[in-house]
Amino acid sequence: MAEDSKVAIRSIRRDAMDKLKKMQKASEITEDDLKNGEEEVQKITDNNIKEIDKIASAKEKEVMEI
Repeated sequence: MAEDSKVAIRSIRRDAMDKLKKMQKASEITEDDLKNGEEEVQKITDNNIKEIDKIASAKEKEVMEI
């Protein structure tokens, strides 16, 4: 389940990055806004992946105790 969640998060990240690039191409946002947006999306992605890893590790530890 953890790996499926990571794949889903990465898919959402890819969609967000594509949308940002389209917005920049259409001159809706500046190149700086694009870079800042990409950094923010990556930061959110990394935080969520860490959280999933933490939950999966705790669950694995719980299962091994039984």
